[in-house]
Amino acid sequence: MAQQALTVLRSYDRREIPVAGTYGIDPSHTSVEFVGRHLMITKVRGRFPDVSGTITIDDDPALSHVEVVLEVATVDTGNADRDNHLRSADFFDAERYPTITFRSTNVKEGPAGTWNVTGDLTVREITRPVTLEVDFDGASVSPLGDERIAFSAATEVDREAWGITWNVALETGGVLVGKKVRIELNVQAVAGPGVSDAV
Repeated sequence: MAQQALTVLRSYDRREIPVAGTYGIDPSHTSVEFVGRHLMITKVRGRFPDVSGTITIDDDPALSHVEVVLEVATVDTGNADRDNHLRSADFFDAERYPTITFRSTNVKEGPAGTWNVTGDLTVREITRPVTLEVDFDGASVSPLGDERIAFSAATEVDREAWGITWNVALETGGVLVGKKVRIELNVQAVAGPGVSDAV
């Protein structure tokens, strides 16, 4: 069987990028993860599996737009006690602030084929600007025939900027939980208005 030709790719300024249109984020093939320090020595990784949103690509890539919503109660670090603590008022306070949102405000070309996407990150109803370094990872066709694009992105933030200040001082110096948090995203999105259940 001949491979289906992709229609969601184009060249722009010698870069391969998606064609203009709206792409729905596929949560089953998307990961939104964070990495923080525990005891100042160990990296602990967590994720928000319930993610939704859209990527709107403009004819001019600089006018493109991204909106993402995370459901805080789904936070998962692989440890139930730690997850419950993260959902509590000490950290995300999921009962009062059930979602985390990101809405882009600026897109510009970065070095070596990357893109810098700046936007408003809202956590606990506090909004601060962050800039993601984004790579376009390509496009493909699922077994159901829908066309998909993929991006990876990362940034580092200071959690205290969003009022997440809980900590415990260590007798040996330092604190229990690091202030700096690295955010890593691997996003797959489907061309058109809907998201299929394709594997």
